Amino acid sequence: MFPSFLPTTVSTLTESSSIALAQSIEQIALTTPLSTQPITTTYVHQGSGGTPIVLIHGFDGSVLEFRRLIPLLAVQNETWAVDLLGFGFTDRPVGVKFRPSDIKTHLYYFWKTLINKPIILVGASMGGAAAIDFTLTYPKIVQKLVLIDSAGLTGGSPLSKLMFPPLDYWATQFLRSPKVRASISRAAYKNKQLASLDAQLCTALHLECSDWHKALIAFTKSGGYSAFRFKKLAEIVQPTLILWGDSDKILGIRDAKRFKLAIPNSKLIWIKECGHVPHLEEPQITAQSILEFRNDQLQDFV
Repeated sequence: MFPSFLPTTVSTLTESSSIALAQSIEQIALTTPLSTQPITTTYVHQGSGGTPIVLIHGFDGSVLEFRRLIPLLAVQNETWAVDLLGFGFTDRPVGVKFRPSDIKTHLYYFWKTLINKPIILVGASMGGAAAIDFTLTYPKIVQKLVLIDSAGLTGGSPLSKLMFPPLDYWATQFLRSPKVRASISRAAYKNKQLASLDAQLCTALHLECSDWHKALIAFTKSGGYSAFRFKKLAEIVQPTLILWGDSDKILGIRDAKRFKLAIPNSKLIWIKECGHVPHLEEPQITAQSILEFRNDQLQDFV
């Protein structure tokens, strides 16, 4: 059975990993200083033991982005994924700004309420920028950092130029288009066969949530995540693993080496014959890399 808060179209999922993860999605009424009312937040929690691994999805994504990775990590380790404020199936309360600072505050109270101990923080694409921002603000919470084809070295969004009425609404409707989303999905993979109808449905289910377009407009108007300066990235003291698909057509491959250069205690692993989403295209290799990194001692890592 699927949770009742998910759109009814969830029943059309066909791949076992998608179905299983959708069935495991939970909600919590999360108290934060962002709103007078609790923010109903969606998340997944599987596995036990070890330092908790927390997964953060990319732009306009949801926890379903990690449908192939979570089961592999959870076999050996406690694993969480959360829908960020303004994204996925998490509520979009009236009056909340949906700025990066609000996303960070929401994530902090999610951590404080449900986890409340040091974590290994994993961010994919835009989630990487969110993870960097969180790590720099709350360094005692993040024990280790993992960046998967991460944003953060190029700020803003091309959509921001269109975020004024009526173009803001039209821009979100453009992103809603099945043809556009199918094109983005194909671009994300090296192996185009993985851009299946099921994969496209996983990226589109949350579009049926109330005020999806309003939150997306608000986030984009805020400027989104600015580019981190090398000087700022140098403040990251945590061991950092950079995983990057060697055939990434979304962000390219240049930033992988730039992150490696900027973050002092970091190592870079290329995922061969892989596009922008190693956690979907090569989940076994991605999970193995994260679990091995979890076990790395500092003297082995440097």
